[in-house]
Amino acid sequence: MVRLAAMATRPTPDAYPDRSIADLLDLEGRVAVVTGAAQGFGFAAARRLAEAGAAVLLTDRRGDAVEAAAGRLADHRERIAWAVGDVSVADDVDGLVSAAVERFGRLDVLVNNAAAYSNVRLEEMPLDRFAGVLDVNVSGAFWCARQAARRMIEQGDGGAIVNVTSIDALHPTSRGMSHYTTSKHALWGLTKCLALELGPQGIRSNAVAPGPSLTEGAIEYIKAGAPEGIDIERQWADAATRVPMRRWADPDEIGRVVVFLASDLAAYINGAQIVVDGGYLLG
Repeated sequence: MVRLAAMATRPTPDAYPDRSIADLLDLEGRVAVVTGAAQGFGFAAARRLAEAGAAVLLTDRRGDAVEAAAGRLADHRERIAWAVGDVSVADDVDGLVSAAVERFGRLDVLVNNAAAYSNVRLEEMPLDRFAGVLDVNVSGAFWCARQAARRMIEQGDGGAIVNVTSIDALHPTSRGMSHYTTSKHALWGLTKCLALELGPQGIRSNAVAPGPSLTEGAIEYIKAGAPEGIDIERQWADAATRVPMRRWADPDEIGRVVVFLASDLAAYINGAQIVVDGGYLLG
């Protein structure tokens, strides 16, 4: 009983009610790595994290794109850096974590945003296409989380992991996406496992599940077309009409939730998934 009482009453810096909202949102002194940060949700999250005071390493497998993205955040000067890496390659991930620590001295926040997707009907799906999406969306996210968590544990003062899943983590949204939907279900499962295992070290793990959004990647995906029998443009047009708010998400609306989960406003949120879909799943 004494041991349980001690655990229940142990004070933490985040437990004191006299901290202001501004202070709880302040990420100054913290370092974040954002994968897939060249555009879309990743860039939106990186921009908002920097605005909240964090030093941010933007990462992407496309060097020219991530360099340009970092240039768009030049107002934050010394708190922005970029690095090239493919999260499906373990050595690249190790290099990205090392780059953040070498550049900024520590690592406090990981945003697993990098994702792969395409549109292939189940009966025509080659195994390598299915596996390739899981390599990025699941195995890549796992290795990023594992390596980032090792650094956070070594530092000894906790941290935050935010996985960008999708409403496909909860319910399939369209045909031809079995590999993507499977990967997002798996990423949500991984999020809960991370929360369970890393929570004792003060590392919180949560997910953001965006609904349809016309990011640069989505536009490229639509333009690329799909196998015969799948009308991607119609799928996306129908998606907007299913949202009670009658519009797609702005990537910045996802970035804001990432900052919330990374901040001390979410100090007791662990193993949760916040759906940001304008009500899409209600339909």
